[in-house]
Amino acid sequence: MKLKALIVFIILVANLSISKTYFKNRNNDDDRIFERLLHKIMEIDNIPSISAAIVKNNRVVWAKGFGLYDIERNKLASNKTIYLIASITKPFTATAIMQLHEKGLLDIDDDVNKYLPFPLRNPNYPGKPITIRMLLAHQSSLAEDPLAFYCYFPGDLEIKGYPYPWLKEYLLPQGIHYKPQIWADYPPGEEMSYANIGYSILGYIVELVTNMTFYEYCNRYIFKPLEMENTSFKLNDLNISQIAVPYEHGQPLLHYSILDYPAGGLRTNVIDLSHFLIAHMNKGKYKNVSILGEDSINEMHRVQYPSKKYGFEYGLGFQIWKIGGEKYIGHTGGLYGVATKMVYRESDKVGIIFFMNKGVNNLRDIIAFSLIERLLFWKAEKEKLIRMKDIEETINANMHLIKKYGDVNKELRSFLIEIGQKFYI
Repeated sequence: MKLKALIVFIILVANLSISKTYFKNRNNDDDRIFERLLHKIMEIDNIPSISAAIVKNNRVVWAKGFGLYDIERNKLASNKTIYLIASITKPFTATAIMQLHEKGLLDIDDDVNKYLPFPLRNPNYPGKPITIRMLLAHQSSLAEDPLAFYCYFPGDLEIKGYPYPWLKEYLLPQGIHYKPQIWADYPPGEEMSYANIGYSILGYIVELVTNMTFYEYCNRYIFKPLEMENTSFKLNDLNISQIAVPYEHGQPLLHYSILDYPAGGLRTNVIDLSHFLIAHMNKGKYKNVSILGEDSINEMHRVQYPSKKYGFEYGLGFQIWKIGGEKYIGHTGGLYGVATKMVYRESDKVGIIFFMNKGVNNLRDIIAFSLIERLLFWKAEKEKLIRMKDIEETINANMHLIKKYGDVNKELRSFLIEIGQKFYI
């Protein structure tokens, strides 16, 4: 596609029916168009850096960084730049649980009270058991995270008493940290409610069953087998000079840790994470190593309980989307100064990963985030279409990353026009 034709397309898209307009990459040399579009999206949305990778045929076929991961020190991002990946941590926690399930050390349909040193029940439904499967699928009736997920600490500061007795004091009505709104007014297993604290409980169950810390378990049974050498829950395990500085509203933040780290505290780079994604795309195998059996992988990638509450459904540790008639499996992540995604399309096993060191806070950020996702799939396929319907559905699929938004179509048209206006600059 010629540059003039592309810019005309972008401007026209903003004024035509979004559901019927598309464009096609006809030239294998048009990678420069991809990079130029990506840079313009970054410029418009003030994204300091992006690192991304494409996976096909169980290998990385492309990986690259763009922009500055540390503006103050003028450090260029690469595919080796390490980011805090936020909720992409959840598939790792779920993988650890499923490994223990396969070994017979726990059963995911067991009542969690078989393992916990305190009785966990929704006070509104004390007779209804909460199972490990329910926690994995966000169906436990835990409703909100008014405190746990929003406890941030500089560096590797560790909190004595976490996970126990902190979890007990947070979850039980007599606890000193308890707030009634953490529990929904419907019974466990009835509806999905995305609750990060559920994954803190799962991480604690891993510790109770294995007599290891959660991060020690993941390092030994997930990171090392998958050759994830630049991956850790601890800053001190990593080269701090290679970690992307998080930015909010253009201002750098200190590197931080979160209390609820089994839900969102992992750091890695796109190359390391590709090994994990390949294993999940390839029936649990990476190279000659198997981290899970095929049955477990299939169960994790299957919708557990139907739900229309979000723009996605949920398996066991994995979000599941329907976009353009295709099924996509993976996870998004968002915290202060970071936004991330790991996802693959089930039909052809094409996967993408991208990290950016800027938080997603509004509709414009969601549009930029979603356009990057669709551009990466476009780059992966060359001859496939980017349909405006797919862009719109991707935006809706990512909308859970923000709480308030306005007119999606209006903002999308505005964003595309701005790309067109800036394309030659």
